[in-house]
Amino acid sequence: MSYIQTINEELTPNVDKELNKTVIDLFAGCGGLSLGFESEGFRTIGYEMIEDAVATYNKNLIGECFQEKLTTETSYPEADIIIGGPPCQPFSVGGKQMGLKDSRDGFPIFISAVEQVQPEVFLFENVRGMLYKNKWYLIEVIEKLESLGYQISYDLLNAKHYSVPQNRERVIVIGSKEGINFPKKSRKYIAAGEALGELATQYDDDSKFLTPSMDKYIAKYEKASSCINPRDLHLNRPARTLTCRNLAGSTGDMHRVRLPDGRRRRLTYREAARLQSFPDWFEFVGGETSVFNQIGNAVAPYFAKALAREIKSYFTHQSNGKEYKFKTTDNQLKLFNEPSSTY
Repeated sequence: MSYIQTINEELTPNVDKELNKTVIDLFAGCGGLSLGFESEGFRTIGYEMIEDAVATYNKNLIGECFQEKLTTETSYPEADIIIGGPPCQPFSVGGKQMGLKDSRDGFPIFISAVEQVQPEVFLFENVRGMLYKNKWYLIEVIEKLESLGYQISYDLLNAKHYSVPQNRERVIVIGSKEGINFPKKSRKYIAAGEALGELATQYDDDSKFLTPSMDKYIAKYEKASSCINPRDLHLNRPARTLTCRNLAGSTGDMHRVRLPDGRRRRLTYREAARLQSFPDWFEFVGGETSVFNQIGNAVAPYFAKALAREIKSYFTHQSNGKEYKFKTTDNQLKLFNEPSSTY
């Protein structure tokens, strides 16, 4: 079975009545994280402020997403799990570094939701920088959540290790009453070409080809950035990280496919969705830029499924009266140092 056939089937929303667990997804976007959880049988309730993303969520998932700008005063229904990707733009090294006192940040909202709902489990994801230049803030967040009675585990995970055809690193933090393991890594990477299949060599009148001036700009960009390998999509390995900027914008770093005749074209939104592990049946609402932004901001659903499966195992062992063995990781005891090389 092909990769796209696999995710089309395995990422099908369903409700496991025997599991009977509800998830609140904060800053839900178009529902990538919720899709992973629904495919494991969890019920979801989403909260998101962007209209197109809310419409996409409600078009594809069983759970309902509410269009709402969250605050620390927002009220939530009862739930067993809280998940989300809180925005944390204010926390650059050069900023005021006000931590949890900064009202522009999403973490006070996430923490207030945990305080109010008191779920059995919570999970949040964020960019790798939270383990390095912003690690002071991650410590502050973890200490606050630990004070609420949770065991915290965290790690820097790469979606390519969980059958996503993309090199996408994210900090994952899980809190629970008794501790939860991280999912085991897959032994096989999914290459971009395996995910795209015949789409990689197709084009039509609507395809957006790079112009000669764009080719020159990209060559200049790659030379200035000491790029060893061209930034074209390499079909024999996982793709580079997809972002809103390199999908929706005409930049030197944009994602593009080189066709057999040598011409290069920009990725279509469906190709970008496949590289994020969205099934082909998943329909996006909005214009091209909006859709690219929804894809770039999303948690890869197949990666989310791996996390949801581990949380489901935690609840299943509890209900069966079996002991769930929690393995302590080094990252629970120390924060990372900045690596000497980047990906």
